[in-house]
Amino acid sequence: MTQDLARIRAFVQVFDAGGFSAAARQHGRSKALLSKYVTDLEDYLGVRLMNRTTRKLSLTEAGEAYYREASGLLQQLDDLDATIADQTTEPRGLLRVSAPRNFGETTLSPAIFEYLKKYPKVSLDLRLEDRYVDLVDEGIDVALRISTLSDSSLIARKIADMHVVAGASPTLLKSVGAPKHPEDLRHLPCIVDVNLQGQSNWRFIEEGKTISVPVTGPLRVNSPLAARTAAILGLGFVVLPSYLADPAVAAGELVPVLASYLPTGQKLQAVYPHRRHLAGKVRALIDHLVDWFAVHPIT
Repeated sequence: MTQDLARIRAFVQVFDAGGFSAAARQHGRSKALLSKYVTDLEDYLGVRLMNRTTRKLSLTEAGEAYYREASGLLQQLDDLDATIADQTTEPRGLLRVSAPRNFGETTLSPAIFEYLKKYPKVSLDLRLEDRYVDLVDEGIDVALRISTLSDSSLIARKIADMHVVAGASPTLLKSVGAPKHPEDLRHLPCIVDVNLQGQSNWRFIEEGKTISVPVTGPLRVNSPLAARTAAILGLGFVVLPSYLADPAVAAGELVPVLASYLPTGQKLQAVYPHRRHLAGKVRALIDHLVDWFAVHPIT
């Protein structure tokens, strides 16, 4: 069985590398051994799998069919080996994580630092920035995002619910009055955090149904902290994550509005590239964050 797998793996490695010499260099094996394994496999199957010339290597029709099944089989075996290894070894190695700047600085960092204390063999590259990060191109293992998943090549797991608050400064409320219904916001100045709400539509819950209200105003910004500052200064109404709104409300800098029409909340999600096997250090982080925010909810 072991010899059979060695022959199958050699066949897949040679085709993936584009030739025997390249496969030998990539995998630290001799070209002669790889050639022998592929020839033995063809002899065993009684069919030619590869067309070999001095300049080009290609698969026969039988080779194409065999490659599809063989490469899938080897991937499953490798994933199984990795899964068992993760269950029996402590998470370790470099972990690259991306998260929104303000959320990372104020709320996420304590949870992340506890993870590092829990798993001292993991080293962390934590990137806090308010932009869309391409996980594959930039080598990110997992991203924490406060949004819905739009990329079908990625997988998302919910970490926690995030509540949001609509509010304005006391001076603005004194000037224009408090809205009695979400539709009133159509005619009032609003500050849009594009990271939180995306397009200029704010969503509220009315009698169990979601209503969407288009808003306009003097500022669109990709930072909830900047949006909060603008609202405190009286530039407009704002919808903020509760972890940013609550301190300003407690200080009397913002006043909640439309509390009976609870704005629809957001979800904190862990997003990672699609692959059969999820690295143990990534799975451990996601499980840790779920447990952490269950005890320390994002209120």
